[in-house]
Amino acid sequence: MPPLVLSTRALKVVNKAIHLFHHHGFHLVGVDRIIKESEITKMTFYHYFQSKARFIEICLLVQKQRLQDKVVAMVEYDQDSNVRDKLKTLYDLHTDLEGPYYLLLKTIFETKNTYSNAYQLAIKYRTWLINEIYSQLRTLKADASFHDAKLLLHIIEGTIIQRLSHNDVDERDKQFEYFIAMFL
Repeated sequence: MPPLVLSTRALKVVNKAIHLFHHHGFHLVGVDRIIKESEITKMTFYHYFQSKARFIEICLLVQKQRLQDKVVAMVEYDQDSNVRDKLKTLYDLHTDLEGPYYLLLKTIFETKNTYSNAYQLAIKYRTWLINEIYSQLRTLKADASFHDAKLLLHIIEGTIIQRLSHNDVDERDKQFEYFIAMFL
């Protein structure tokens, strides 16, 4: 797939919609609300994005790329941190309810039946993330398995659900600590 190139104006609309989708969901935010809050015309919206389905896909492509860039910078270019600290940072990044992963996780629950391309983008990111986690775990312990990486992703997603339920924030750190203790 060729890289996505958006004009400054289109990117402003995408950023506004990412915020709206993040806080209100995909089904409660319609094109009319997006164009009103982005201060563009409906014709401009459809000129840039063709449909709501394509627009959601573009928003998720942007969000996914931003998140991947953060993860890559963290795990590959941060030479000052040890693997445990990198995994903790990765965990914190992905369990932040205001962070970029929350929208991708929300996508999995809200779009499977209505916006299948968006759903597939979220699943692809999730698969990519499992591979990144696995790579880090293997650095920490040679016999780490792919299932261990999946387990950490499940812990991340379970932590998000706990945070949405307003459970104690300290509990999420304990879950990570229990997990990482298996590798030390």
